[in-house]
Amino acid sequence: MADTPARLLSLLSLLQTPREWPGSELAGRLGVSPRTIRRDIERLRDLGYPVEATKGAIGGYRLVAGTAMPPLVLDDDEAVAIAIGLRAGAGHAVEGVEEASVRALAKLEQVLPSRLRHRVSSLQHATIPLARGDGAMVGPKTLTTMASAVTAAERLRFGYRSGDGARSRRHVEPYRLVSTGRRWYLVAYDLGREDWRTFRLDRVDEVLATGARFTPRELPAGDAAEFLADSMARHRPRVEVDVSFAVSADMLASRLPAYLAEPEPTGPDTCRLRLEWNDSLEWLAVRFAMLGHEFTVRAPQELVACVAELGGRLSRASRTTTG
Repeated sequence: MADTPARLLSLLSLLQTPREWPGSELAGRLGVSPRTIRRDIERLRDLGYPVEATKGAIGGYRLVAGTAMPPLVLDDDEAVAIAIGLRAGAGHAVEGVEEASVRALAKLEQVLPSRLRHRVSSLQHATIPLARGDGAMVGPKTLTTMASAVTAAERLRFGYRSGDGARSRRHVEPYRLVSTGRRWYLVAYDLGREDWRTFRLDRVDEVLATGARFTPRELPAGDAAEFLADSMARHRPRVEVDVSFAVSADMLASRLPAYLAEPEPTGPDTCRLRLEWNDSLEWLAVRFAMLGHEFTVRAPQELVACVAELGGRLSRASRTTTG
């Protein structure tokens, strides 16, 4: 890689992964000599990037938090604002927030000076989010630790609570993080079970990056999202959902998450939504009610019951308020 500016950017991108990089590995990645890597490290330091070097057989380079922000195209207020936004989005599994956002948060928090980290924590602790979805909350630290371990191919240990409440300790080789829009999952090879597993991150605690590297295994599926979908289908019964809406198909499609289904037009201002569902029917009832359009549940009867219960609950709340 003869282009020095391009090489420096590539080197900086590697160093922003939260791990220690041996000089020989950096040289191999960039196709240059270890001596060139040493010169490039000095150039980054001259630009203000706090690159720390350790000596010895297992020594290497890593980017650390300095006393001031590195010369990014961000001032302190912008860095804090971005960190807060990414934390909020990642922690609430907001629809459309994907793994790239978590990687960005991991990189940003790694180089934030302590004074800015304090501002981020203070703002987050003093802020109550308007909505918490279905309660599937994930701590930003959990996400960033796991994202870093995925990138660095580093084994993880954590506590896990299964759907029936049973608790266990897991030792895994993380493969990918997957967001479904409502929840975050980790696809990983479970060393204790000697098999691939998926983990809901809102059921994870005490995450520890062990520092032990591993060679990634081949996933027994096309990709992590496909593996997750197959896993969920195996463990939960699927029901056929059929709902009619008093709104055009285009309008409804613009208000619904893409993973639900594509509405079918049944008239100029009516449509029908049919899909297979293997998650909370109560959440689906609330989601449909929040669309702001009249709708009729055709099937299943369990969803009809959820809508009736929700309607009754809201009606009782209204009488309590007005009375």
